[in-house]
Formats: sequence, C-alpha cells, structure tokens
Amino acid sequence: MNHKRYMQVTVIMLMVFVTLGAQAQPAKTKAMTSEFDKLLSAQFKAGETGCAALVAVKGEIIYKKAFGMADLELNVPMQPDMIFRVGSITKQFTAIAILQLMEQGKLSLQDDITKFIPDYPTQAYKITIEHLLTHTSGIKSYTNVPEFENYMKEDLKPDAAIDKFKNLPMDFAPGTKWLYNNSGYFLLGYIIEKASGKTYAEYIEENLFKPAGMTSSIYGSDKSIVKNRASGYQPEGDKTVNADYLSMLLPYSAGSIMSTVEDLYRWNRALISYKLVKKETLEKAFTEYKLSDGKGTSYGYGWFLHQLQGSPTIEHGGAINGFLCNGIYLPAEDMFVAVFSNSTAKSPDLVSMKIAAVALGKPLNYKAIPVAADVLDQYTGIYEDESGSQRLITRDSSQLFSQRSGGQKYKIYPMAADKFFLDDSFTTITFNRNESGNIKEAVLDDRGTLKTWTRSAKPLPTHIEIKLSPDILSRYVGNYELVPGFILAITVEGDRIFSQATGQGKIEIYPETETKFFLKVVDATLDFSKDDAGNYSKVTLHQGKVVMEGKRK
Repeated sequence: MNHKRYMQVTVIMLMVFVTLGAQAQPAKTKAMTSEFDKLLSAQFKAGETGCAALVAVKGEIIYKKAFGMADLELNVPMQPDMIFRVGSITKQFTAIAILQLMEQGKLSLQDDITKFIPDYPTQAYKITIEHLLTHTSGIKSYTNVPEFENYMKEDLKPDAAIDKFKNLPMDFAPGTKWLYNNSGYFLLGYIIEKASGKTYAEYIEENLFKPAGMTSSIYGSDKSIVKNRASGYQPEGDKTVNADYLSMLLPYSAGSIMSTVEDLYRWNRALISYKLVKKETLEKAFTEYKLSDGKGTSYGYGWFLHQLQGSPTIEHGGAINGFLCNGIYLPAEDMFVAVFSNSTAKSPDLVSMKIAAVALGKPLNYKAIPVAADVLDQYTGIYEDESGSQRLITRDSSQLFSQRSGGQKYKIYPMAADKFFLDDSFTTITFNRNESGNIKEAVLDDRGTLKTWTRSAKPLPTHIEIKLSPDILSRYVGNYELVPGFILAITVEGDRIFSQATGQGKIEIYPETETKFFLKVVDATLDFSKDDAGNYSKVTLHQGKVVMEGKRK
C-alpha cells in the first residue's frame, strides 16, 4: 500500500469535511439569526420604543443587535451598546457583593441583621442575611405599599429610606414563605456599606464592575452625563409617554444599576470563571433555597432557577420606571441571552425565552390537537391551592380558558390527553384524574416550577350582561381615586363603558345590574354607590381577595 498516497487522500478528505463543517455552521447560525430578527422585530417595531439583544454560546457572541428607537423625541435609533436601567437585575450584583464579604470573613449569612442595623425592629424574630438574599425575611416590600408613591421622587439616603418601611408589619415569619421583596435587598446594600466601609456605589464599581471588565456599567444617576443612555418610556392609555420620574437613590441596591447587554454578558463570564467569588460560593448562589418546611422557592441568592425546554436556567429580570430587562443563562449549554427594553409596555421576558429556545434547537412550537366540547367540559371548574387562592377553568364554545382569581384570562389548548398549554407560553397544565376517572387536580408547570391546584365542588361564578342606555351609563363617568395618585377613570363611548387605571390601558366593563359591572379580561367587578344627593360618588373594586374603594374627584 502506498502510504504517501493514503495520507494525501486522508488529508483531502479531512479538508472536505472541514470545509463542509465550516459551511454548515454559518448556515445554522444564519438561520438562528434570521429567527432572532423575526422574533424581536415583531415586538420592537421601527419608529417605536426599542430593545438591545445579545446571544452568546460557549464564550462566543453569535448575535448582538438593536431594534426600534432609543429616543423618540430626538429620533435616535437604538444601538446595541446603549445603556439601560436594569432594575432588579441589580440584585445579583448585591448578592455577589454580600458573598464576597462573607468570603473575607466580614459577615456570615446567618448573622442577624441587627448586627449591622442595631435599631432595626425585627418584631421578636431572628432575620438573617440569608433571609434577605432569598426573599424569605417576611419584611414588607417598600414598593408594595401605597405610601411609596408619596416619596418615590425624593433623594433619600439609605437610613432615611429604611425608616420609611422598617416599622411596617411583617408579612410572615422569616423562612416560612417566599415573597419577592425589594426591602430585603435594600437592607443588603446598607449591610454592604457597614461591613465594607464603602458606599454601595463605590463597592460595586471597585469590586464588581472593574474586575468583570464592565466598562459601561454605573450606579444609576439622572444628574450625571451618561453617554449612549437610552430614554425610558411607559404607556398612558393608547399613547407612549416619558417614564415617571424616580429618584435613583430609592431603588438603591435593589434596582439602581445601569448597564448594557454586553456588560451583562461580561458579568456572566466573570462569574462562571470564578473571578469574583469561589466556585463553591457561586454554586451556593445558584442552588434553590428551601423553606423551613422543606418546600423549594425556585430562587437562590439573587437569581431565579427555572427550566427551559428541559434545560436548567439561571435568570433574572428587571422592571423599573421606563425599562424592562431580562437575562438568562443556561449552564449545561453555556448559553447566555439578554434582551433590554426601554418601555414598560414591552416586556422582553417571553421573547428572550423564545430566543434561548431557538438557540437550544427546541423552539416554542406546541401544537394543539382537536378535542370535543363535551370532553373540554370535564376540565371546567374552580381549582384551589393550599392558601385558598382560586384558578378558574372555563369554556366558551370550543375554547378553554385558565384564569387565576383576580387575574387575566388565558386561552389554553390541548396538546395531549389531559395536558394543555397556555397561549404563546412555555407553561403547561396537566389534569390528573382519580380512580373513578374524574378530574381531581390541575398541575401547572411554569418551566419546571410545579404548582398543584385541587378541584373544588364550588360552582363557577357567572355574570349575565344587561344593556344600559348611554344616558344611564353617563352617570358613572368621572375619576375615582383608589389610593393617592392612583385613579380609575370611567368613560363612555356610545353604548359602551370603559375603565382605565393610572398607567394602564382602557378596558371595557359590562353591566350586570345598574350599579355592578364586571370585566372580562380579568376576574374583577366594580360596584358604584350613590351619595345622599343620588349621585354616584364612590366605586368599590373587587379583584380576587383585593377590595379597594375609590371616591369620585
């Protein structure tokens, strides 16, 4: 055998295979890029508010693009390197700062918070730093109380801001429940200052941004000149308006960082290469925290822990005045996706998940199968969780709907026997039967987080619409103040009546009686009351377990 000839043939064959592989890979990337473009351009249209997006696989950025506008007033197109407020994505930076200080021996995660904030009223509980990290402290979140609207524009120092919420009643005993909490992460920032001797802004710049090579990230400021800063917007009825002002001192360590999609990617690479904390420390941050009863929380230290098409994810979103952001990391595939939006009307959450699914090769393409109407009726009813919250499964013609009490109604479609998927979502619902073959429960799978709803014998609520003349409808027109600064505007167009809450879109309401109206998009009712003069002066909103009363202004 001529070995020289064999070697030549082998080399030629290898060159062919390498050439074919090189051609196939760009073709695959090109197809993915085209799908990414399609997904993003459908939501972020030319001439409207925009987004920046990035996709990286195994340490290589394969996609980085922007859509829409960065500034509508100055007609500035969005660019991929523009700077956004990232909101609660800040929390992972705060968490890593705490873990750095832990590694340095300056604190323990089991320290009572009074070690650093001696005058904090813990209401006879031991509240640890770990409770703050995992949203299990029971402290009431300062952004969830009506009073927040009264001071959101004030430049409050950390101790003054803490004074605003520290005496609020606890929501639950520490470690017994999970409830997303901005107060907890605010307190962590203050603890960072006490333990390090630096301001929070100084600490993250020196110990996080610089080591990670994040050259376009800062602690948020409206006074500073920030080049390439995208403007933020929000909806107001059918219009887009500039975002309401919010002092950037107020989100603090819970949400004040500004960054770019590529800087967030640099942050990811610095973390997983253990430049910022040790491997075992990072693994603890990426481990699901368990409550005192052993139940999981789907949260670690500063990150949500979910699944996407069967692959584990480490992720977090951010929502702050004018901006919505999302970052997802899939460790098994070493894949990172970030999408930042400069409008609170356009969430990047679903599109970033769809992009990651496409990059995985498992795009969202659930297919509905035909099911007879009488079979669909087997699933209808009221389902309750352990807290008594309800989920309603209803049918309208051949369409089945799922609606959490007080929430939005979603179409669900059959994909297999007793299994449904939510419209345009990765979430599925599986109905389990008892030994007699009757539906006993519904298990909602929200990307690996399972929640069981037990079927009850309670009858579904019914609303029967009646017709009221435009003259009668006009009597309800006006603005009703539910809480200071939060108005419910009632308007009439012909023989139709609408409600519109501050910062939200216009929603049609339907009369059930002359004083009671119901909504179809959410499970809610409005009851109007007259004053002594016979004029409608008050409205009561019932939505789930929430009851709010508003006086006509």
